[in-house]
Amino acid sequence: MAVSRASAGSVTIEDVAREAGVSRAAVSKVIRNAYGVSPAMRERVTAAIEKLGYRPNISARGLRGATFTLGIEIPELSNPFFPRLLTGATAALSDSPYQLIIAPADPAHSEGYRALQALVDRQVDGVIAVSPLVEPDWLEALAADVPVVMLGRHDRSSAYDTVVSDDEGGTRQVMRHLFELGHRDIAHLTCETERTASGSGVPQAIRLDTYRAAMQEAGFGDRISVVRSLNGEAECHRAAMRLLTGPDRPTAVFACHDEPALGVLHAIADAGLTTGDVAVVGYDDIEIAAHPNLSLTTVDQDGERMGALAVELLLERIAGRAEPRHEVIRPELIVRSSTRPPRPRGGATRLGALGDR
Repeated sequence: MAVSRASAGSVTIEDVAREAGVSRAAVSKVIRNAYGVSPAMRERVTAAIEKLGYRPNISARGLRGATFTLGIEIPELSNPFFPRLLTGATAALSDSPYQLIIAPADPAHSEGYRALQALVDRQVDGVIAVSPLVEPDWLEALAADVPVVMLGRHDRSSAYDTVVSDDEGGTRQVMRHLFELGHRDIAHLTCETERTASGSGVPQAIRLDTYRAAMQEAGFGDRISVVRSLNGEAECHRAAMRLLTGPDRPTAVFACHDEPALGVLHAIADAGLTTGDVAVVGYDDIEIAAHPNLSLTTVDQDGERMGALAVELLLERIAGRAEPRHEVIRPELIVRSSTRPPRPRGGATRLGALGDR
């Protein structure tokens, strides 16, 4: 147990520097978990802090312009993938003095502007954003005032960093898997049009573009079927029921992430079918996907690593790094029992391509 020679309130950063035999600036860098601090320096300063019982003064930090808080904006609380990001981000801060502040987007302002501005107004030292609909120009302006790391969006800005999954690579893995099983009538369930604009850099847009490209390249361009739904398992269930009970029922459905995939599984059961009749693939590998009653084939994009890496990049930005970094994490297809070879349909024929629904 550390023994303090003075009360925590009376110990100053100068006392810590003197005890460790380093400069005040060096102590500050260790406290901020700054980029480029050597392990030996960190060990000396940390030992001095523990010995003296030093506690950084939060109000004084605020006056100097540092609050030792990082903000993270997420679009919604219902998507089970976002807790994976938060778990990784929190773990990356466990040995630092920083505290994470979570700001869910207002449902009435789902683009994320309001939540991001609220974080900046509270003087966080840096921002991690999961904002697929925020304009890049607005983000550039935001990054001029506070360090920013974008999660999930494939931007190439010099003003802020990005951490993304290889969405094209992950989708290619899905399509290759379904083709190898023998599926040709593959539908893609995705979100509303504004989130899937080609070239936007939004993950769902890249997955949709790649699905279309893979179908074309495989010679199944006339079988492309894109079904759209609002967010939420209930909405996706309704969209899937229309698809499954129509005349052109696919043999497989690839959902843009796991939540709509769960809606598809629910619809399959309600339609009196099984995943032997219609295979299902999701994206994200949320915790419930592995449940034996679901056993959902899905793409693991390592949300914990994405969240942790976003924090690492943000701390580097806060410490002074100016050059941009754009990190791509390789996803992995997790094959479970929700995907099987298609069953013969007894000579049934398709009535034609569905297009966008």
